[in-house]
Amino acid sequence: MEAPETIQNAWAGLRLVRMAIEQPCPAGVLPSEEAVVLLYGPEPVHEGEALAKAIIETVNRLTR
Repeated sequence: MEAPETIQNAWAGLRLVRMAIEQPCPAGVLPSEEAVVLLYGPEPVHEGEALAKAIIETVNRLTR
């Protein structure tokens, strides 16, 4: 099991990434944190997956 501090640091880093991409992402590309839990799961890796998919979709839309 991971140390609580490591998990807290992971969540803090993911919150920073979310903050950085929320504004430039088109509406509907990045699900809310609550939706991520329902769609992917409750772990930091699930938030990371949602963020990665939102970044990829945003880049795809901007380069079309």
